Amino acid sequence: MQCDTGKHCVFYHRYQIVWSTKYRYKVLRGALRLRVRDICRQVCTENGAGLLRGVLSSDHVHMFVSVPPKLAISDLVRKMKGRSSCRAQREFPAIRRRYRGCRFRGRGYFSTTKGAVTEDIVLQYLENHIAEPTGASR
Repeated sequence: MQCDTGKHCVFYHRYQIVWSTKYRYKVLRGALRLRVRDICRQVCTENGAGLLRGVLSSDHVHMFVSVPPKLAISDLVRKMKGRSSCRAQREFPAIRRRYRGCRFRGRGYFSTTKGAVTEDIVLQYLENHIAEPTGASR
C-alpha cells in the first residue's frame, strides 16, 4: 500500500467513479473519446487527484482515482463532467445537435471507496474492461 502525502497529512483515499452519457447513447468514440479522456486527466492534475486507471466505454466513463482529503469527490466529479460536457459540445457540433438542453452526460454518478472490494479486483475489472471496451454484458 502506497500512501500519499499532503502538507500536513498522510492519506490513502482511493475511489471508483462511474458516470454515463445522457440516455446512455454510445457517443464516446474516436476523437471525442480521446478528448474526454484528456479532459478528465487534466481536471485530475489541476486538482491534485491521481488518475490511477481509467476506461472510457462507448456510453460511460469508469475511473479509479486517488483523491486528497482537501477535495470532495463530488467536486471532482462535477468538474470533470461539467468541463468535458462543455468542451465536447463546443468542439464537436454533432454532439450539440444530438443532445437537447446542452447536457452531454447523465445527471448522476456512482462512487465507492475500495472498501470490501480489494484494489486488485478493481484493477482486474478495468483490465478486463479494456479487452471489451464496448461495455456490453457478457
